[in-house]
Amino acid sequence: MNILQYESKIWATADLLRGSGIKESEWPSFMMPFFALALIESRLVRMFDTLKADYGETVLTQMTAADRIDLIKDKGQGYNLFIFEKNQSLSDICKNDKAFEIDFEAYLQGFDGETKDLLGVDSSEGEKFLDIKGVINKLKAKKVLFSYTKLWADIDLKPFNNSEITTLEEHIKRKWADISAETAGEQYTPDDVIALIAEIIASKIEETDTLLKIYDCTCGGGNLLFGVEDRINQKFQRLTQTFGQDWNDALYALAKIESRFRPDSKIEHGNTLVGNQFYNEEFDVVIANPPYGVSWKGYAKDIQNDKTGRFKYLPSISDGQLLFMQHLISKLDSTGMGVVVHNGSTLFSGDAGSAESNIRKWMLDSDIVEAIIQLPTDEFFNTGIYTYLWVLNKNKAPQHQNKLMLINASEKYTPLKKSKGSKRKEIDPANRLEIVATLSNYQDNDYARVFDKAFFYFNKQAIMLTHIDEQGHSFAAQLSANAKSLKLTPSKISQDDIVLTDLTITDYDHNAYDTLKQYFDAGIKPLIAQLDYKEQPLRIDTAEAQYHYDNAQESLIKTTGDSQTALGCGKIVIKASYKKASKKLPERIDISVELTPDHQKDYEIIPFHPDAATNRAAIETFMARYIHKPFVYLENVVGVEINFNKVFYKPETLQPVGEIVAEIAALDAELKALEAELYL
Repeated sequence: MNILQYESKIWATADLLRGSGIKESEWPSFMMPFFALALIESRLVRMFDTLKADYGETVLTQMTAADRIDLIKDKGQGYNLFIFEKNQSLSDICKNDKAFEIDFEAYLQGFDGETKDLLGVDSSEGEKFLDIKGVINKLKAKKVLFSYTKLWADIDLKPFNNSEITTLEEHIKRKWADISAETAGEQYTPDDVIALIAEIIASKIEETDTLLKIYDCTCGGGNLLFGVEDRINQKFQRLTQTFGQDWNDALYALAKIESRFRPDSKIEHGNTLVGNQFYNEEFDVVIANPPYGVSWKGYAKDIQNDKTGRFKYLPSISDGQLLFMQHLISKLDSTGMGVVVHNGSTLFSGDAGSAESNIRKWMLDSDIVEAIIQLPTDEFFNTGIYTYLWVLNKNKAPQHQNKLMLINASEKYTPLKKSKGSKRKEIDPANRLEIVATLSNYQDNDYARVFDKAFFYFNKQAIMLTHIDEQGHSFAAQLSANAKSLKLTPSKISQDDIVLTDLTITDYDHNAYDTLKQYFDAGIKPLIAQLDYKEQPLRIDTAEAQYHYDNAQESLIKTTGDSQTALGCGKIVIKASYKKASKKLPERIDISVELTPDHQKDYEIIPFHPDAATNRAAIETFMARYIHKPFVYLENVVGVEINFNKVFYKPETLQPVGEIVAEIAALDAELKALEAELYL
């Protein structure tokens, strides 16, 4: 039997919801608890059948109720009074529509405490997880509780094993993700990407008798975590144990329920970034598809005050992807590896010195990134963007150390015959194996390149430029040693119709302003701000001379009588300040003028060299070649950026000129022939 035959049957339950006037965006909240109910019942019945086979049905029947309950509870998969004591299932309850509501309530109350909590059987306040109680009340109000429950009771999952049910869950949860309004920034991981991640992990691990611990810090409903585990178990005899955490109530509950039917799985509830439930654990393998572009503002204080040391730098508050990345790295054991799904912002967002760039630098400095794989667009169900697999490895082969491989797998797909939401492409098995082989070979080919990690570093060298006039002079030459400016004592400041002769102001128009401070804020400051010494002629008169800036010469000009002197490139700086009254001086507004050199802070992006002396020499060579004005060095910040477009850019092949001319001539001849036909 193919379990996917149940996909349409499960999805058909939504027809009743549609007919009841329930909005499509609400369907997942109605379907999740009943899917969980069908899953739990099927697993409990399978477990009970196994116990009957192991102990014999007669032995189980002859046990005391207490012993039988203890035996079942020791399995850790849950308990239900109707299933184990009354030998009744949900479908049996649905046979009597008159007693249904009473029996259904008793059936739900017959579960063990944890199952009732996950289903939300008794929830009223606080965490409701799947909130089946709330869903039941809504279905009762619509008068469709019995018919809706009966549809689910007819879905028999007992014949299928955990791996098969996980496959079914992947398809159902994907559809929920498509229609749910609550999935912004969360990208459900499709089956083909899970398979690729599993293949990458399988290529890095060995068959041993040690336990393989796999961790997903944003496990959602568990499709990625359990999907990878199932595929690893198909390839290896090695025992596996899964660990996951998620703070979405409903998805956590689904993952927690499924985990109970796996040999050794631990799923916890909560926000990994502020409440790491596995703080004392390290893992052989980490995997995750954390939310993209989701703000962590709501819990910023907790992260800023985090004492675990896992966050080396804090990225932009609008996107927490690199917080999850740092957390995952902190959870790797000494030889651990991982595969993490991110969008493109983790590759290049943030300038040198930013937290994002520093995180990338820290990761490359630590030599933990083995490869980054660009996936095709239109791979995910609710976004068409490029996504990337970061392959982490703390146990790199010697020939891989201090290197980073980029694999452009954007063309390694087959188109889907029918789109699934935004998903129009699939990385088919042949392409998956080719990508993994390329990673294993770790050599350049037509879509992959291996680099020394220093290739992705760059210098952001800050300098202070001093602008010069057409003669190569700066006003700085006019200043005495250590002086930064020349302060003038102006008698008049004029520009067009603006003339200021009173440069210490104590009086104002009392009809227009209430106070001198108000006159300063609303009158003088805006007036001074509009004075631009370059845009329009601005003249500064002192007792000895007049000063202005000459745009043509790019120089300050001093005029004394009939004589003009070029002072070099500089700026006229006019400032106004409000001063409160003191014991000796009244309340006033002071206007001052000074001449300064024209300095400008600038940044140059220069290739990086890991050797400090070589790097310094490269910076100086670059500056000598490209900077032709006086400057002084300021700080140098080393950044890291990973640019797939730059590495794999292929310029468009231009058509030869001869061919273009021939095509034009042919078109011209065709037009002339058409024109000739018009005159026939």
